[in-house]
Amino acid sequence: MEFVSGYRDEFLDFAALLFGWFRKFVAERGTVGTSLEGRWRQLEAQIRRLPQDPALWVLHVLPNRSVGISLGQGAEPGPGPGLGAARLLGDEPPLHLQDLSPYVSFVSLEDGEGGEEEGEEDEEGENGEEEGASTEKVEPQEDGEPAPTSRESPQEAKPPGEPEETEQEACGEDGCRDYKVEEEMGPEKRKERGSETAPLHLSCLLLVTDEHGTILGIDLLVDGVQGNVGWGSGTENLASRAYALLCHSMACPMGSGDPRKPRQLTVGDAQLHRELESLVPRLGVKLAKTPMRTWGPRPGFTFASLRARTCHVCHRHSFEVKLTPCPQCSAVLYCGEACLRADWRRCPDDVSHRFWCPRLAAFMERAGELATLPFTYTAEVTSETFNKEAFLASRGLTRGYWTHLSMLIPGPGTPRHPRGSTPSLSLLLSGDPYQLLQGDGPSLMPPVPSDPPRTLFGSWQDYYTWRGLSLDSPMAVLLTYPLTVYYVITHLVPQSFPELNIQNKQSLKIHVVEAGKEFDLVMVFWELLVLLPHVALELQFVGDALPAENDQQHFTLQRDGPEVSVRPNSGVSARLNSGTKEKGGRRDLQIKVSARPYHLLQGPKPDLVIGFNSGFGLKDTWMSSLPRLQSLRVPAFFTESSEYGCVMDHQTMAVATGGGTSPPQPNPFRSPFRLRAADNCMPWYCNAFIFHLIYKPPQGSGARSAPGPAPPAPTPIAPPAPARRRRGEKKAGRGVRRRR
Repeated sequence: MEFVSGYRDEFLDFAALLFGWFRKFVAERGTVGTSLEGRWRQLEAQIRRLPQDPALWVLHVLPNRSVGISLGQGAEPGPGPGLGAARLLGDEPPLHLQDLSPYVSFVSLEDGEGGEEEGEEDEEGENGEEEGASTEKVEPQEDGEPAPTSRESPQEAKPPGEPEETEQEACGEDGCRDYKVEEEMGPEKRKERGSETAPLHLSCLLLVTDEHGTILGIDLLVDGVQGNVGWGSGTENLASRAYALLCHSMACPMGSGDPRKPRQLTVGDAQLHRELESLVPRLGVKLAKTPMRTWGPRPGFTFASLRARTCHVCHRHSFEVKLTPCPQCSAVLYCGEACLRADWRRCPDDVSHRFWCPRLAAFMERAGELATLPFTYTAEVTSETFNKEAFLASRGLTRGYWTHLSMLIPGPGTPRHPRGSTPSLSLLLSGDPYQLLQGDGPSLMPPVPSDPPRTLFGSWQDYYTWRGLSLDSPMAVLLTYPLTVYYVITHLVPQSFPELNIQNKQSLKIHVVEAGKEFDLVMVFWELLVLLPHVALELQFVGDALPAENDQQHFTLQRDGPEVSVRPNSGVSARLNSGTKEKGGRRDLQIKVSARPYHLLQGPKPDLVIGFNSGFGLKDTWMSSLPRLQSLRVPAFFTESSEYGCVMDHQTMAVATGGGTSPPQPNPFRSPFRLRAADNCMPWYCNAFIFHLIYKPPQGSGARSAPGPAPPAPTPIAPPAPARRRRGEKKAGRGVRRRR
């Protein structure tokens, strides 16, 4: 059994949700052109009996004239499998957005150029031009009608879940009438053609939301065909499509909650509003008297962190079936007895839920401990229903490094750098190392204290007090990375490897392995110079997820002086002004980049190796990198987002090297944001637990390799079948995967 909740891009969960709902909607809508009177009469009767939602619902009509979607052939030669349900919802789903690049990419329809981009870059780049629009408040008038606004719709409220939703423009009074539906997506698997095939064109998007931003339904109107796809004949008009979408959004709301109908509905297109005047009252819903000419959301409006739960076995969403957790461990979600029994009896025995159930129950008992944090917002951000997007938007955390935590597209002029690229030189040399950590409001980071810390910090409370931060500050979400490195250096290495005397060293060389997001947030590591002013640090980010163009680049951050110098062929030296003078001389933070797997890295031996939320079993390169660490025999500490991940890492280490890992311990500097899982209820937090590698002793040597016993293997309820494989054995030709 595999859980990827702490490792999978949130964007992909969002896309899988939209794809799953749209697929169900298309299947249930039936044949194009079916009579409304015959097809929907029974559904209309059911909807009239539904309870009423007091919130206003909005039917958005959003055109797209600029972006086409090119469906690729896939990684293998010949016709590819395409971007089907299994790609997003199957047993081996993609973990990162770039994993979808062989199957879907974007092309410009304006200049006729190819310009194919990977999905995330396209959304950030193309939407960025449209995001600065101002907002207005949507308030009902005295007669219950929404007051029309005079300012244009902000595109930051646009959901980023489907790649087809990029670069859509605000719809005017009759702005979408030219977009008649011509094609309909079918559930059949498409056949692929070469790159010369014309791209699909998403001409219009119909979107149903409530006034709070919850997405309730979606329909895509496509007027281009690529390959032999089962698209519709294009004879259905926009009103019937919109009416069908409204019915399904009420009977099966995508976002959350039980089936319901709105108190009032407003429509974003004048002619569509007129055509729906005779249809919507059939559902017992009041239609606004006038169409929504332009729409500005209420202050603080944001699309919710929409992640509907799924069955762990069949992957059906909560809007399709009722999900319940396992009655014994309460950790795993199932749609019914059939899926629970199938998971309980899986073979071999050590991947079955019967084997893992007691261990998962123990993991669930740690939820309260992990949620014990000193912040004023702890109860909100550690809840299972935590709405991260609303939290970030309400605090103005919509720029700089905070955009890496959100699925919303940043607006124009946002000081940020694209994922996987070196930070802009102008940002590094601006003189403010905390510029990218700021939000839209006042400064979040106070001035650096004039005196270095006199004690070692072992909790967020102690660090916040010394640093002058309020416990209402959300900076812990970003500072979890440098503070975790600080905790390893000052607490864990002295405890586990006292012979290294690491606290008395004046320089440290640290390798950050399998880096990705950590390099995107590279400036947060400046805080290490504040916490360890007596140490010159070198951080080398290593991993094949880093862009190849940044391979072997490096730059130096210095704390005493605003001078800037560029040394050809050796990187950038950036002297940033921290606001204080160092009493013990200058200390530098050197940043180096090696875009390759760790086992291919050449160079001096580091003093320390650190990896964040590693997931050994999810990437085949760990099977070579772990033996490399075994040969170096340097202290290597890793974090994981759950205890489950720690157990799986121990098993992978045993298979790869014959060694193991130390018992994991909660990280006092873990991120306070709970990561909501799709198919389970276990507590997941970024950098939640820490452990170190225990190397296998060299042959003929009795010296200890590292302190601490390896964690015991899970004990099954029933003895395993005699024929099952022993743990540690590996099938030929298969990489190690996360298993339960």
